Amino acid sequence: MTKVAIIGLGNMGSGMADNLVKGKFDVTAFDLSETALEKAKAYGCNVASSAEEAVKDADIVVTMLPAGKHVRDIYANQILTNVNKDTLLIDCSTIDVDSAKSVSEMAQEHGLKMLDAPVSGGTAAAAAGTLTFMVGGDADAFEKAQGVLGAMGKKIVHAGGHGAGQAAKICNNMLLGASMIATCESLQLAQKLGLDPQVFFDIASNASGQTWSLTTYCPIKGVGPQSPADKDFAGGFASALMLKDLTLAMQGADGVKAQVPMGELAAKWFEQHCDEGNGALDFSSIINKLA
Repeated sequence: MTKVAIIGLGNMGSGMADNLVKGKFDVTAFDLSETALEKAKAYGCNVASSAEEAVKDADIVVTMLPAGKHVRDIYANQILTNVNKDTLLIDCSTIDVDSAKSVSEMAQEHGLKMLDAPVSGGTAAAAAGTLTFMVGGDADAFEKAQGVLGAMGKKIVHAGGHGAGQAAKICNNMLLGASMIATCESLQLAQKLGLDPQVFFDIASNASGQTWSLTTYCPIKGVGPQSPADKDFAGGFASALMLKDLTLAMQGADGVKAQVPMGELAAKWFEQHCDEGNGALDFSSIINKLA
C-alpha cells in the first residue's frame, strides 16, 4: 500500500486527508492543531507528532499550507532532509510563483521530484474529492502523481514546468474575483432597473453575459443553485482567501510588468471588504458593498 504523508489539515487539507484514506492509501497526517489531528484520526489516518515523523518512509508527501514562507520553511528544515530518495513531493498550497520555483530547486538539489499543485473548488470539493489540480513540474513526476491526485480530485491538468501550477491558480482566481464583482454589480443594477433577479438570472445564464459566478455561485439568496448566499455567505471561499490570491496575482503581474487593471480594482475592492470585517464571509458577499 502506498504511504502518503499529508501536512496541513485545515479546511482543505482535512477533506483531502479523508479522501486519501477512502482511496486506500496508508495516510499519516500532521498539523499543529490537536483538534485537526483528532479529526484526521477519526477518518482513519495515522497521526504524527511532527512533520519529520510524518514524512519518514513516505512514498508521497502532500502539503497544504497557508503561505509561501511556511512552505519554504517546512521543506528546507523538516521535509527535504527526512524523506527517502524516491519520495515524490507535492505542494498543494496556493503561494507565489517564485516560492514554488525556489522550493522545487531545493528539492532538485536533494535529488527529489516535486510538483506544485494548487487546487480549485473550495472546501466542498475538498470534502467530496472533486478538486481541480493545476500542476507544475516534470512530466514523469506528473504521471507518478496521478493516483494520489485522482483520489482527491476529478480534474488534473499539467500546466507546465515548475511554478506553472501556481501561475494558473492565481490567474484563474484573478478572473474569478473580477467576474464576481461584475456579476454582483449587474444583478444590483438589474434589480434597481426593475428586473426580477430570477428573471435576469434566467436571461443572462443563457446569453453572452453568462459566467460561473452567476450560474453556479449566484450571490443572491434563492436564485440559481444553492450557494453561500443562501446561508448568509457563511462557508464557501473566504473573502480573505480571495484577497490573498489577488495579492499574489498582483505580485506576479508586477514581476513581469503585466497590465491587469481589472485585477487591480478587484484587489482594492476585496481589501476594503476585508478591512470592513468581512474576511471570513464568502467572497460573493462583496455584493453587500453595492447595496
